[in-house]
Amino acid sequence: MRSMNIDAYLKRISYSGSLEPTADTLRELQLAHLLTVPFENLSIHSGEPIVLEENALFAKIVERRRGGFCYEANGLFAGLLHALGFDVAMLGAGVANSQGEFGPNFDHMTLMVTLSDRWLVDVGFGDSFLEPLLLDSRVEQAQGTRAFKIVDDDDDHLILLRRNLDADWEPQYRFTLQPYSFADYEEMCQFHQTSPDSHFAKGRICSRATADGRVSLSEMRLITTTGPEQRRDERTLKDQDEYDCVLRDEFGIVMNVDKR
Repeated sequence: MRSMNIDAYLKRISYSGSLEPTADTLRELQLAHLLTVPFENLSIHSGEPIVLEENALFAKIVERRRGGFCYEANGLFAGLLHALGFDVAMLGAGVANSQGEFGPNFDHMTLMVTLSDRWLVDVGFGDSFLEPLLLDSRVEQAQGTRAFKIVDDDDDHLILLRRNLDADWEPQYRFTLQPYSFADYEEMCQFHQTSPDSHFAKGRICSRATADGRVSLSEMRLITTTGPEQRRDERTLKDQDEYDCVLRDEFGIVMNVDKR
């Protein structure tokens, strides 16, 4: 594995702050990543294999200015944090469905960073927490109009909960603190790329956080949320040409450069 080009990565996420391995640096790095690197599954729908290896992920996300889903975004972000001197571990999680039931382990990759406190870090779950969460706290952790809470499920598992303004708590994912490597996620990564039962295989998604909300492409629908009330605006794009323009202008992605 080649040495990571930290400067190129930081330029990709428009980060010019402190590089000291502190909680403040961690917080600023996660937010910078979420504002610049989209959560997207476009490779699955363009016949581009997803390779869980740091050099391949760096080439895709940094050099070709793409995004990725959880294994890619969190996997590469873990590499950056490690290169900067953070103690980081990749964790396995099962994602909650609309009935509150959890998928299998490795359905999602999230991260644990250990400083004087332990932090839950995630740049690969789409519309979720923007700043790291204290992993060992069991109290509500507010972020804007949302709140998050980590609760114990059994001797091994923890559950991440989210509550929107004036709404009930909803589970996001269930995880343990067992560290893993890329190889452990290969089977589920392949499932999400190829199985008709994977929601990632059902349609294209590209989404990133903005300064006051979120912008997303869900197939031909462009969805933006803005302001404290998260006011929602949605419109349907007229054709593929308009889709490609929005993908370029809102997310910095031009898919044809990836076809090698």
